[in-house]
Amino acid sequence: MKKNIWNAFFSAAVFVLLLFAVVSESFAQYRTSTYAVTNARIVTGTGSVIEKGTIVVRDGLIAQVGENVTAPADARVIDGTGLTIYPGFFDANSNIGIAAAQRPGGAGAPGGGGQAAAASAAAAAASQQQSNSNYPYGLRPETEASNLVVATDASFETFRNNGITTALSVPRDGIFMGESALLNTAGDSVSAMIVRAPFAQHITFRTLGGGGVTASYPTSLMGTFSALRQMLLDAQRLQEMKRIYAAGPRGVRRPEADKSLEALIPVLNREVPIVINANSEREIIRALDLGKEFNLKLIIAGGMESGKVADRLKKQDVPVLLSLNFPKRTASSSAEADPESMETLRLRAEAPKNAGILAAAGVKFAFQSGGMTNMSDFLANAGKTTENGLAKDAAIRALTMSPAEIFGVADRLGSLEAGKIANFVALRGDVFGKDRQLTHVFVDGAMYEQKPPEKPAAGRPGGPGGRPGTETAAAPLNLAGTWRGSIDAPGNQIDFTLTLVQQGTVLTGTAQSAFGTSEIKNSELTADGFRFEIIVSFNGQNQVVSFSGKVTGNQMTGQTGSPQGSFPFTGTRNP
Repeated sequence: MKKNIWNAFFSAAVFVLLLFAVVSESFAQYRTSTYAVTNARIVTGTGSVIEKGTIVVRDGLIAQVGENVTAPADARVIDGTGLTIYPGFFDANSNIGIAAAQRPGGAGAPGGGGQAAAASAAAAAASQQQSNSNYPYGLRPETEASNLVVATDASFETFRNNGITTALSVPRDGIFMGESALLNTAGDSVSAMIVRAPFAQHITFRTLGGGGVTASYPTSLMGTFSALRQMLLDAQRLQEMKRIYAAGPRGVRRPEADKSLEALIPVLNREVPIVINANSEREIIRALDLGKEFNLKLIIAGGMESGKVADRLKKQDVPVLLSLNFPKRTASSSAEADPESMETLRLRAEAPKNAGILAAAGVKFAFQSGGMTNMSDFLANAGKTTENGLAKDAAIRALTMSPAEIFGVADRLGSLEAGKIANFVALRGDVFGKDRQLTHVFVDGAMYEQKPPEKPAAGRPGGPGGRPGTETAAAPLNLAGTWRGSIDAPGNQIDFTLTLVQQGTVLTGTAQSAFGTSEIKNSELTADGFRFEIIVSFNGQNQVVSFSGKVTGNQMTGQTGSPQGSFPFTGTRNP
């Protein structure tokens, strides 16, 4: 009897060890994914171009790149014939991964009305309101973007789909907006995405006057400049008091702890850059004056009129994170509508010229999205700068090596060299042309293959039997209505009700569950699938939950994604 028990135990132990070995081997193979893109034109970012070469990726890094490189035996080989490979593009100033914050006391805040707005308030606002800072909301430089970013945010996919592999993420609100984080646009977690955090302290010239009982100083731009200077002066004073106290605390009053001012001390010591969002000539001059007064390591973001002060930017050695969110022509709502002002017309004509002017003056600059609502404009508008005085090579550099240098990560990103992080994009056609087709994006060595454009359906305009010369895609799914379903989480079934309103490819509405009522946001609809997000409160924290799936008639199936994992769901539309 004992022998049989021992044999059974031994057999089970052997099985567990074998299973562990198989899983370990599979995990090792997953982690050591190796790729080789062959026969491609490679723009290295170092000034050289390989007309027909190979790039090898192993363990998330560039292992080899060159003309006479042989693909390793264990590599997944991708034929790059007809493709051009570029270093991964940077967005040098964005809010990637950070949900829009709700300002305390404004519409949608408790007591301010607007239940839908309150439901969509993100972790950013919650974090700031719970702060024990001595300064009001909006004047808290200790806010950290890395604590606000949600790894499952849909913006990461949107950025990747436009060739952006690295982006600077900045808290959305405030005068002192807080500390930014440089992120790769893919990863299993925020910590896996971080390239450098914090990078810089960020300031924008705005006021805090929003009405309501919590409206606070400053409520004018004059007050904003005064508040900025005063906080920097207070931080100088606190640093001196700390120095005196550390030298001999006996008989000296202990300096009061103030994390808002303490966050500014590295800025005053030029250990951390300060990025000031300034667009008009006057704003840029005020930012330059502030930087000179306090001897700051200054960077300008936005810079819509930076060309007017290019000489001074060069003299003070101040880089520019130049916005590509150019002013667009707006359609008049009626024949009686006022025409656009001369100032608006001038700004729209001059904005694409700034890059060429800065380059000619020797000012270092990098391109940023500037809050554009359509990220497909990013490369298109970079192309417009080449039509207005900027060399094409310089435009590519402003997307790759220049931001890497400004952010202090040129030793690991910005160019295609052995040993650097494997961030690169492969495309057909001119990188700035309308015929551009992005085929592959690599982030941290992981490949994201891009879907080809959908072809028009037969019998529809642009398809066989349709009107020639048009490119109208098939109609999207119809998801409008009330859906009841459940998420199959481990050991638990979570019931939900979706009330969906659809206008073309835009989906809005609400999701109701045990976690409360949430607003539908960031929706995407195609002819055969859908995706949207909601924000729910879980364990006292706001978290993004994504829904993606397919619909057949009145039946819905798919997967949810959240920090807790990915789980299947089903739903049925009420007739």
